[in-house]
Amino acid sequence: MRFLKLKEVMEKTALSRSAIYRKMNDGEFPKSISLGDRAVAWVESEVDLWMEECLMGR
Repeated sequence: MRFLKLKEVMEKTALSRSAIYRKMNDGEFPKSISLGDRAVAWVESEVDLWMEECLMGR
């Protein structure tokens, strides 16, 4: 299991910061987890699954 920081998620998904947070709030993207003060990350396998679901839905 690996955690991805926001910059890595943006590069991996080609989404902007605002798009990631908007999709999270709409329940359309994996939720981030808190790593402590001002640090959040995403579980890489959850982001990968989201990407696979996007491909399946095209």
